[in-house]
Amino acid sequence: MSAVATRDQLMAVVEGSPKAVGAHDRSAWVSLFSSDGQVNDPVGSRPHNGRASIEKFYDTFIAPNTITFHVERDIVCGRTVWRDLSLATEMSTGVVLNVPMHLRYDLVGEPDSLQIGTLYAHWELATMLSQLATAGAAGVKAAAKLTPQLLSNQGIGGAIGFSSGILGVGSKGKRAATRFLDAAKVGRIPPIPVELPAGTHLSTADANDLLAGVSRGKVLAAGRTVTASVVVCGEPAIALFGFEPSGHRINRVRFFTES
Repeated sequence: MSAVATRDQLMAVVEGSPKAVGAHDRSAWVSLFSSDGQVNDPVGSRPHNGRASIEKFYDTFIAPNTITFHVERDIVCGRTVWRDLSLATEMSTGVVLNVPMHLRYDLVGEPDSLQIGTLYAHWELATMLSQLATAGAAGVKAAAKLTPQLLSNQGIGGAIGFSSGILGVGSKGKRAATRFLDAAKVGRIPPIPVELPAGTHLSTADANDLLAGVSRGKVLAAGRTVTASVVVCGEPAIALFGFEPSGHRINRVRFFTES
């Protein structure tokens, strides 16, 4: 088992991402990941596994653009760091996309040599495409440039894999997650496995007690997951909803909080 890493050590690695992105430093950004690291961006699209694939991801989605991270809060739970934020992406044609997001970093390694093992970017591809479609001529030009970049760097399979990010539980999944949180607020959650904090399994009775009064902010659907910004027992947290392999039935809820 790896030694315990401090919050500062974990956050130093996570902060390295926007720093490298802002500097357009490809080498620095890719080196944040372990040799067998994985990028899921957006969650639900085909993952990018290993350094070579992550480099192609950078070349396609980061290098051509100017990206600004607007972070609202960070939540550290074990070796997982969640960032509650929005991302402003200025594309080469001048169009700016503002996408609400939850970023999850699972870190690996010893405290003095931490790296990102897996990155999960929870955001709605349909929202981005909608913004492009309503951005006029600049949006049309941006879409026209993105397609050949995808094909050049990712191939046809990669382009299809990226597009699959639009599939998943969608608005029905978001409604199911919202209903769960509304029921939890008044102590009436259904018998669904709940972890609070993530990794600690609760009985339905204990979950109802701890989640009473829970409030929610933004809710996002990505792939077959839904994430929500919530406040539990007066503290900010991220709720991660998992769903059955098909349909829109929730099969697990994990709350990531610092205490």
